[in-house]
Amino acid sequence: MNLVLLSGGSGRRLWPLSNDVRSKQFLPLLQKENGEYESMVQRIFRQMKQANPEVTVTVATGKTQVPAIVNQLGEDVGICIEPCRRDTFPAIVLAVSYLSDVRHIDPAQAVVVCPVDPYVDASYFTALQSMAELAESGAANLVLMGIAPTYPAEKFGYIIPEDGKEVSRVVAFKEKPTAAVAEQYIARGALWNGGVFAFRLGYLLQKAHELIDFTDYADLLAKYESLNKISFDYAVVEKEPDIAVQRYVGAWEDLGTWNALADKMGSAVFGKGMIHESCRDVNIINELDVPVLAMGLQHTVIAASPEGILVSDKEKSAEIKPIVDAFDPQILSADTLWGCYRVLDQTGETQTRKLTVYPGRSFEACGGESGGIWVVLSGSGSTVDDGKEKSIRLGEVVRLRAGEKKVILAQTRLQLMEHRLGENDAE
Repeated sequence: MNLVLLSGGSGRRLWPLSNDVRSKQFLPLLQKENGEYESMVQRIFRQMKQANPEVTVTVATGKTQVPAIVNQLGEDVGICIEPCRRDTFPAIVLAVSYLSDVRHIDPAQAVVVCPVDPYVDASYFTALQSMAELAESGAANLVLMGIAPTYPAEKFGYIIPEDGKEVSRVVAFKEKPTAAVAEQYIARGALWNGGVFAFRLGYLLQKAHELIDFTDYADLLAKYESLNKISFDYAVVEKEPDIAVQRYVGAWEDLGTWNALADKMGSAVFGKGMIHESCRDVNIINELDVPVLAMGLQHTVIAASPEGILVSDKEKSAEIKPIVDAFDPQILSADTLWGCYRVLDQTGETQTRKLTVYPGRSFEACGGESGGIWVVLSGSGSTVDDGKEKSIRLGEVVRLRAGEKKVILAQTRLQLMEHRLGENDAE
């Protein structure tokens, strides 16, 4: 089976931990049975591989998220990079062209497209496999996943099936309704639209060529910025007469708000924090090196990072996005291909960052116009300059004059304090 995971969006409903570079699906806040933490993308990737070790996984994403994907999923996962955001239809077309022209997948094979961040159980992946088999057999041009609704939600679209069978034809689609209208849909047997699609690769390539003037993957990539922004639902689903829906009744949750995510974290406190006994239903998620204490609070989430601090009633936390969009917070932490960094202080042109370089990876430190220093906080590594390698370890300092460059290579997990003037080149 060929699985395309759609990884996009800023996830600003999970501010201040999530931003345009480190989106919500990369936050390592979900606790596994062994007590370790993983992110949403790591969880769904692990579950998919456990359900079907032979699955071919391709992540469709923007270039800013590539470092996080490589760091969390490894270098073997396929990555289809969007030059810019153009909604789900162009993203899926680009991914399908990538599978055809770069991975050389047979046009008769099935492709399943799903979001990267649903919280699901093993039965979800059984349903994905069933959808792939239905599409590949020609049972329908498109096979959708319809999720059995648990309440009259206003944030989901609805699929009206022909009958109550596990697999049935689709009669109609309904946009996000009011709660009262949603109740009427549910009474008719409507299902939530989970944003999961299955089709034969050749079918969608044909549709793509009907709607977009391009020859192959490289040509589409070159024209991508000029494509219209349009969703897959509007461009394809609502115009296709031959659609089936696969009913899914297992666990499925959208962890797009602090209220939803807090319930799945496995622990009330992440990071340095203490919840007093006077509190009830309180979560602390703290990425700062200072403790957070909560007293006398109820139904509250406290989230803290270098980019800000949120203290919110859990229900109200779902309304955060337009507020955060209005002040457009600065990005102070991000993943990179060599590791990750966090800005600790920024005054004028002076900036101090804490860098973490993963074992076996390296970056080029640049003195820029004013020079800089890098102090080893932990781990071991080396500097490479004109082919000469010098070991560095705890407490040692790398100094660069203006215009100088050196490669810093990590042997173990290497943490550095970087202080310099001007813009940082090591991203």
